[in-house]
Amino acid sequence: MSDITIKESILAVITVNRDSVGGGGAPIFYAMDQDEQSKISLYLARILNGMVHDLGNGVYIIVKH
Repeated sequence: MSDITIKESILAVITVNRDSVGGGGAPIFYAMDQDEQSKISLYLARILNGMVHDLGNGVYIIVKH
C-alpha cells in the first residue's frame, strides 16, 4: 500500500475582504474580522498539516511544502 500526499500546493485561502480573492483551485474562507481570520488559519493549518503565509493584503494562505 502506498501513501498519497499533496505537496507544494495552496490548500486554502482565508480573507476578511471578499473582493480581494476570486475563484481558483483552493477553497476560500471568509472571516468576519482579523481575529477570526487568524483563528481559522491556525486551525486549518493544524488540520491540513500546512503552513500559514500572510500575503500582506488581508489574505492568508495555507500551503503544503
